[in-house]
Amino acid sequence: METLMSILVGVLFSIGIYLILTKTLLRIILGTSILGHGVNLLIITMGGLKKGGPPLLGITDHTFADSLPQALLLTAIVINFATTALFLVLSYRAFKVLGTDDTDLLRGNEDE
Repeated sequence: METLMSILVGVLFSIGIYLILTKTLLRIILGTSILGHGVNLLIITMGGLKKGGPPLLGITDHTFADSLPQALLLTAIVINFATTALFLVLSYRAFKVLGTDDTDLLRGNEDE
């Protein structure tokens, strides 16, 4: 199962990097979002499945489940959503003001 998840993480990373290297702002935003999903899968895959009880006082289990990967994943999901929303708003505003979403045309003066 871990090998399948590792392959999926690699595919998501390659798709995300391909989209980031394009010239359209919307594709760049989708690429960063897909790259964020790849990172989320990487965190879950590296965390693994831990068997044990909850880390509470008074429970006599000697093995405890590690809750750190789940906490990191939840934080990464919130950050990914916030950055994607910010990028979408900024690109919409740039399109409304400048009339294009091509990064070559967004560079400024052609004399430089």
